[in-house]
Amino acid sequence: MDQKRLFLAIAISLAILTGYQFFVAPHMPKPPMAPVETAATAKGTPATPAGSPGALAQATPTVPKNVPRVKVDAPRLRGSISLLGARIDDIVMTDYRETLDPGSPFVRLLEPRSDDHPYYVQYGWTVATGETAKVPDNDTVWTASADTLTDKAPVTLTWNNGEGLTFKIAIAVDADYLFSVKQSVANASGNPVKLFPWSRIRRDYKPEVAGYYVLFEGLYGVAEGTLKEMKYDDAKSGGEKKGGLAFESTGEGGWIGITDKYWLAALLPDQKVSQTANFRHIDDHGDRYQVDYLTKDPSVIAPNAEASLDSHLFAGAKVVTMLDRYEAALGLPHFDKAVDFGWFYWITKPIFYAIDFLNGVIGNFGLAIMLFTVFVKALFFPLANYSYRSMSKMKLLGPKVAALKERFKDDPQKMQGEMMGLYKAEKVNPVSGCLPMLLQIPVFFSLYKVIFVTIEMRQAPFFGWIHDLSVVDPTNVFNLFGLIPFDPSQYVSLLHLGVWPLIMGVTMFLQQKLNPPPPDPVQARMFQFMPIVFTFMMANFPAGLVIYWSWNNTLSIGQQWLIMRSTKLDKPALART
Repeated sequence: MDQKRLFLAIAISLAILTGYQFFVAPHMPKPPMAPVETAATAKGTPATPAGSPGALAQATPTVPKNVPRVKVDAPRLRGSISLLGARIDDIVMTDYRETLDPGSPFVRLLEPRSDDHPYYVQYGWTVATGETAKVPDNDTVWTASADTLTDKAPVTLTWNNGEGLTFKIAIAVDADYLFSVKQSVANASGNPVKLFPWSRIRRDYKPEVAGYYVLFEGLYGVAEGTLKEMKYDDAKSGGEKKGGLAFESTGEGGWIGITDKYWLAALLPDQKVSQTANFRHIDDHGDRYQVDYLTKDPSVIAPNAEASLDSHLFAGAKVVTMLDRYEAALGLPHFDKAVDFGWFYWITKPIFYAIDFLNGVIGNFGLAIMLFTVFVKALFFPLANYSYRSMSKMKLLGPKVAALKERFKDDPQKMQGEMMGLYKAEKVNPVSGCLPMLLQIPVFFSLYKVIFVTIEMRQAPFFGWIHDLSVVDPTNVFNLFGLIPFDPSQYVSLLHLGVWPLIMGVTMFLQQKLNPPPPDPVQARMFQFMPIVFTFMMANFPAGLVIYWSWNNTLSIGQQWLIMRSTKLDKPALART
């Protein structure tokens, strides 16, 4: 195997990956999930008792638009909390806009039930079996201690059931995206009461997802120390088999939520309290999705006593350093994996931190990627130097190899022996050219992940026409780079070819010319088309990745040219046989 064959293997792999992502994955049928036996169904009791998050999930009456609200005014968040049902249902992130246009709307994360895309967080209580206490529900109107929630001033919502129980939800927010929530019940009824506190995140619609194989969007979290992922279609098929309940796990620790590419809403419970985590799909005049926690053991509130439960809510952008900070402060397992770093997590995250650090120094993510590439080249320089020297000697040995093949064309075994003897005599390793490419494969895919899934890369500019490194090069040779007001890629996806993919194709062609050609004429002609194949393939990848590949090729060309030049000085030695 030589470098040419490795290029072909990578090209085929990328073609399969790209084709699968764009044409197959969005239309693949989802396998049915195995039925989930829950703690409740195993005992023969209802899985959704009255007042539980599961029961409330099935109640979807018409919700008025004009309801009393508490304003949310934090450094990175704006919005409001509905006093009808005590829902955090109106959250806008003021650091991010929907498009590059500075006048475009801020990105909205949570939305009221009265709007087109309901997405909200709610806290409540469930009565224990045999209890008759009246608990708050969707129609309960709460009283707020203040009109505005800020990072300096928390707000407490209060409701008295008229039977001696006073329910409170104290809400605070920090300067970023973390809410602190304290649920408490004061008992003045004269009798002990047993209640189960719960919390839920509800999305009353199926969002439009990118559909990429390398990106997860859906119901997400960590339970029993393991990352749990459930796409919307999987939650639906699983819920249909168990009355809406697609997943259940009981224990201490963990977190659950609903994740988008860049945004996350997640419930972060007390890590020392045993709770049951649930993923649900509710078929109620449409697809509705929910994650919720219910405490395993009830809170027993004695007369003239009070019981409380502390938890947190993350509602915002998946900023890597911020997730790490919350993970350490709250003891959350694997909270940093809310960012889909993928299989190469152990490489991808360090690469992100390296590029993010360089960006902090340089002030441009594109330049940071290029400088990072230089460091990677320097790190592997000794190996690449050995590899390129072997390839250069292979190229100089080309005429001798061709002569051996002609001389022993009727005796393949003798020909192989003579070629191995020639390589050994000249101290040439025919497979050494593969090593630099093999080392680049995990770096390439990890960098792809970094550029594609991290919020830090979203709308990060480079220079010239590249205003967002996380999307494809916006220019197109097929409409003369915008001179013709027509986008042919709307009809045929292959008819999009930007400037940077063209640059990448040219650098790949030049690098190919420096390598020894395959001895097989058919294979040689095949490899002549490799730069063209890669050019069209990379046209659909993020611009940041194409810039990396182009710059990497350019550095490799310079390095390889210098090594070949020095190797040619040893040509007389190669002439001896």
